[in-house]
Amino acid sequence: MEPGSVVVVSCNGPREKFWGVLLAITPAGVTLRGIPLAAFEDFLHQEVRGEPQLIAASTVFLPLHRVERLELDEPAGAVEGLAARFRRVTGREPAAELLGEAGGGTAGELREPR
Repeated sequence: MEPGSVVVVSCNGPREKFWGVLLAITPAGVTLRGIPLAAFEDFLHQEVRGEPQLIAASTVFLPLHRVERLELDEPAGAVEGLAARFRRVTGREPAAELLGEAGGGTAGELREPR
């Protein structure tokens, strides 16, 4: 997994999952820009409707002792991944929306929230 990949991170203590763009993996932990997985549907509908951002991506650092699993967001057989679903429903790239890129740039370039 490389920085810039869309991933799902499962954590313990407290138990939660995040969906977002991987920014870094270090011996100390994982940094990503994303949203709690439980908010994915609301985030998707908000993006489709062009509503004000009530749910916005944030940059989080998850200490390695909390990370149970880190997986690429990719299809599993006939089941599409979350990134593919976001792309299909909105017509936009999830990494660009999560990072706040305005048509290009690198994973380190963030724009101001809308």
